[in-house]
Amino acid sequence: MPTPGIGAPGPQTPGVRTPGIGAPGSQTPGVRTPGPTDPTDVLVVGGGLLGCALAYHLARAGASVRLIEKDQLNRHASGQNAGSLHFQLEYRMIQHGPTVAARAAEALPLHLDAMHSWAGLEDELGEPCGVRRSGGLMLAESPEDMALLAHKAHLEHAHGLDVELLDARATHERAPYLSDRVIGAAWCPGEGKANPRLVTHAYARAARRHGARIDTGVRLTALRHDGRQWLAETAGGRRMAARAVVVAAGVWTGEVAAMADIRLPIVPVALTMTVTAAAPPLIPHLVQHAGRRLSLKQTEEGNVLIGGGRAAKFVQHAGALDLDARPELRLDSVFAGADAARVVPAVQRLPVLRVWSGATSLAPDQLPLLGPVPRRPDFFVATGGSGFTLGPTYSRLLAEQVLTGTTGLPLDDYSPARFGALNFV
Repeated sequence: MPTPGIGAPGPQTPGVRTPGIGAPGSQTPGVRTPGPTDPTDVLVVGGGLLGCALAYHLARAGASVRLIEKDQLNRHASGQNAGSLHFQLEYRMIQHGPTVAARAAEALPLHLDAMHSWAGLEDELGEPCGVRRSGGLMLAESPEDMALLAHKAHLEHAHGLDVELLDARATHERAPYLSDRVIGAAWCPGEGKANPRLVTHAYARAARRHGARIDTGVRLTALRHDGRQWLAETAGGRRMAARAVVVAAGVWTGEVAAMADIRLPIVPVALTMTVTAAAPPLIPHLVQHAGRRLSLKQTEEGNVLIGGGRAAKFVQHAGALDLDARPELRLDSVFAGADAARVVPAVQRLPVLRVWSGATSLAPDQLPLLGPVPRRPDFFVATGGSGFTLGPTYSRLLAEQVLTGTTGLPLDDYSPARFGALNFV
């Protein structure tokens, strides 16, 4: 059931007749700011790709937007990932059996939308984002891997994703750099990569051009609803009032939601990435693996990025995770280059320049948390799933929902309402 637009009559705001955000005259009527607060239509919490893209879509539609980020823009997951645009189902989605894979496949309409969004993103934002889509291969080294790929492709075809199963000969004709260990692959022509150092900042600049206010170094400390609007306080003593709040704070999303007496089942995951020295053009495709956590791609500068979900270790204090501390590296993940060399032998000759860690967030069912929180008026969240790959789609659809209460693609399967039992009051 669609959620009404902000301020529109409906179950979340009974009796209120103020026009929704984006409607003529919607930015000031009915807003009475108590005390020395800074009013806005929408407060976005989090300055990663999702937050900045949300600010862009909301501001472009005419809403007044304030984005706050406790550190610097793109400081965390959005800027620390390897930049994969992986529209096929990932290893983590297919490794736990057909039931889990089928559930993950329900998000494939978002993948298809995101593929289209990335294709036109640089033209839309008016600046380069390092988008290169030369296709992606998901590799198999065993008959078991091939069976996984066949089942995965069946699910993907059912949702309209263009995926082709290749035997050993076709795989090596397309990718002669691969090892003889590889006996087949799934090929998706729309996959590729983008530069995570560029994308978020491009969205932020576009948002500012449309009037969004973006502040960094601002940590939220309190958040409550007074019956008419959300009131926020920060560590620096600033007070803000907003008719709607959208939390896109990555691993801190649960912490921010708790300030509004909301419990969300967000699981933080610490990951490791590796980058090699530059080499001549070698790997033109995005490469993933069907049987283990591995991804590879080569940057425009020639460096090979190795990722795929290899674990790092969160720092703990008194048994509690310290999400502000950089996760510690794990020795087994540091040697990812040796694993990569099994499928791309030339990687073995490349020195490792740097290994780093980052963190992302997942929901227990591996689907995104996207949409309004039940029984909390005009409070929205956006996190989980493949946040970088699907970020342009997540942000556009959620902005539509905030502004109008409807979306171009259904979001019910990703709604926080599926965990509504955690917020029974």
